[in-house]
Amino acid sequence: MPPLSFNIAGPCVPGRHYMLPPGDRVARAMELVEQEKFFSLVAGHQCGKTTCLRWMAAHYNAGDRLRALWIDLQVARDTPDPAVALPRILRMCEESLRLQIRDVVGPSPEEIDVMLRIPGNALLDYLRALAAASPLPLVVFLDEADGLVGATMVSFLSQLRAGYLSRTEAPFPQSVALVGRRAVRDCTLSVDERRQIEWLGSSSPFNVNAEVTSVALFTRPEVETLLAQHTAATGQRFEPDAVTHVFALTEGQPWLVNALADYATDRLVRDRALPVTRDHVEAAKEALILERRTHIDALVARLREPRVRRVIDPMLAGELLPFSDIDDDLLYVAGLGLIRKVAGEWIVANAMYREVVPRALTAAAQSSLYQRTEWYVRPDGLLDVPKLMAAWQEFWREDGHVAAEGFGYKESGPHLMLMAFLQRIVNGGGRVDREYALGKGALDLLITWRTQRIAVELKLWRRPNTEAKGLAQLAGYLDTLGLDEGWLVIFETRTAVDWEARSFARTEAVGGRMIHVLGC
Repeated sequence: MPPLSFNIAGPCVPGRHYMLPPGDRVARAMELVEQEKFFSLVAGHQCGKTTCLRWMAAHYNAGDRLRALWIDLQVARDTPDPAVALPRILRMCEESLRLQIRDVVGPSPEEIDVMLRIPGNALLDYLRALAAASPLPLVVFLDEADGLVGATMVSFLSQLRAGYLSRTEAPFPQSVALVGRRAVRDCTLSVDERRQIEWLGSSSPFNVNAEVTSVALFTRPEVETLLAQHTAATGQRFEPDAVTHVFALTEGQPWLVNALADYATDRLVRDRALPVTRDHVEAAKEALILERRTHIDALVARLREPRVRRVIDPMLAGELLPFSDIDDDLLYVAGLGLIRKVAGEWIVANAMYREVVPRALTAAAQSSLYQRTEWYVRPDGLLDVPKLMAAWQEFWREDGHVAAEGFGYKESGPHLMLMAFLQRIVNGGGRVDREYALGKGALDLLITWRTQRIAVELKLWRRPNTEAKGLAQLAGYLDTLGLDEGWLVIFETRTAVDWEARSFARTEAVGGRMIHVLGC
């Protein structure tokens, strides 16, 4: 048996991977099963959905109250023709039944062939036959349901609804869960396809859905418990500040937690006599971002989607969302696990995503910038910040404002360009931390270089009080950081203002702090 390891690919396997009890993470889903509800289970990429589903199915099948079937619908992903998709789904149902439930005999191949003569009833007939054959009430988990498209999705949902409505007269699973990275209401159907669904009277075509629940992220104590399993198995411990940093970077996102721990222990600190420190976790974070591991790459791909861009673009700029036609986009992006709501404010879900988003969007720009770190390092090894910011101002005037238009993120183009410029410089030995949220009004940056901490706030000129608001906001930011000096960068949005007027630099004293204001 191989030694236990942190899992970064596929479902967790007991005895092979360090893992937490899955039942704790799907407690609400299990309540809905007990209540005989049809529901959706939605969570972001690699949050542990499949691990939890497999555990729930095994848990119920080991007892004497329910039988449960987990079915992976990946085989029918992006297959709009029901005549092609339904045979694949039923074959997967048969395979899942054979592997998961030993005391239920499903329909014979001949009976399935008869069912498939009418694809629009095949899944309904199959699940009815399965429920009739089960000695106990049946539960069905339909994984990757959000991958179904077009007429296949319409047919699939129609048949589930028909089974739900008739289950007092004919056998049918007592509880059905649609599982995926997004709720069914977010799945794309054409206008004609939606018109086929006579019961589209709610926000979701699957209007027998009781609620949308999720898979819980790891809590801080759970992260500590997971990492402690490695210590118990190998003797290698994670220092307390390393554990704290893992949670601070990830907010408990399961893949990120496992990936940081795996990289730190498998690549950075292979000697089990040595502890994993905060610096090792930080180095692991940087490596995962630069290597664009599968999870990170999938996240980056989402940034190209118009629905995601409509949310992330104003978020990067600290702007408000438009008032119309955006609620579904917010829920969609939240369902992907990319953003979350805290105290009424939409923010990026965790510190790693907060860094990945702008760095991914500016990767090409960074590589094309001809800027050398050593140009801005003083003889004492510290950054010459006035020289750096003056160089930025010159770059923005000559080339940056044009390059910013190529990001595809129109609202936040100036912000992204400055972040690309600064990231290019500090890659030589520092880091840039970013704070941004919808409606924040600004993007806060904190450059850390050796013993230096340099606070920078970015604002778009919107109205005459833009600078005054920026000064007040930055003063508050400096107060939080305990710094006496900062930089406020204001991007001019009025095309009538010429470059001579928009390019300025001055210093203001605000509450005993020195704030350098740059116009761009």
